[in-house]
Amino acid sequence: MNSMQRTGRDEQFLRRYEYDDEWIIAADIPVEEASIDVDIVGTTAIVVIDDGDRVAETEFELPGSDATVDIANGVLTITVAK
Repeated sequence: MNSMQRTGRDEQFLRRYEYDDEWIIAADIPVEEASIDVDIVGTTAIVVIDDGDRVAETEFELPGSDATVDIANGVLTITVAK
């Protein structure tokens, strides 16, 4: 397993793990699940957070296009098949 970690300008924490058959991208997002919208367009993930006070949008490239999204307990998880 390979892993990569980074923080963005808002100190959002992003982790990427590489396994034999998939990549896992996980991000800590400290807002309620209903405030998060994720769209996958090709190999780009577009994350929009609307918590009522402000709207923030970020996008990042995925290592592939066959992706599924899950949000639970403040953690956004994107699984990308190899």
